[in-house]
Amino acid sequence: MNDTKQHKTTIEQVGEDLFNFAIERDDIKWLVAGLPREAEVKPTTVDYELQILKIVGVGWSISFYLDGTPGRKTEVMRLYWDAVNSFSLQLSETTGLMIGQDIDYFEVLKERLDYYVEAMAGEPEATDPAVMIGPAFAGVCGKADDIFTAMAGTKLFANTIARVRQYLEAVKLR
Repeated sequence: MNDTKQHKTTIEQVGEDLFNFAIERDDIKWLVAGLPREAEVKPTTVDYELQILKIVGVGWSISFYLDGTPGRKTEVMRLYWDAVNSFSLQLSETTGLMIGQDIDYFEVLKERLDYYVEAMAGEPEATDPAVMIGPAFAGVCGKADDIFTAMAGTKLFANTIARVRQYLEAVKLR
């Protein structure tokens, strides 16, 4: 019984850690600060969309890297997306009060997840999902052919999935 309780505690910690990583912004700030003047997309748009991409990227990585462990995958995903949903509700309420209209941030996240999964599915021969995400990210930002914005999306997604994989290996869930 102690093993089950310890395992559950580990799974709960993993869900919490991955959520905290998803909303941590240092890498996003660094990427936005590094955008050259030639970038054709507003830095505020890139910042907003990078946060969405990171949250979605962590969720996608959980599903991808824990695919061989269905029970763990389901539990970690549930914990992660429940935390994201709570965060989204708070953000939606605060933003709604500030701008005077309702916003559903969780719905935005679901739409982006579908969009990025579709972008990755559109290139079945590609071996690196980050390469497909960059142009899709630039498109969401309003300028699909802006190489600087595409590179920011590619870098963030590649870093996010690598760090989730490393973390899951370190805690021995993968």
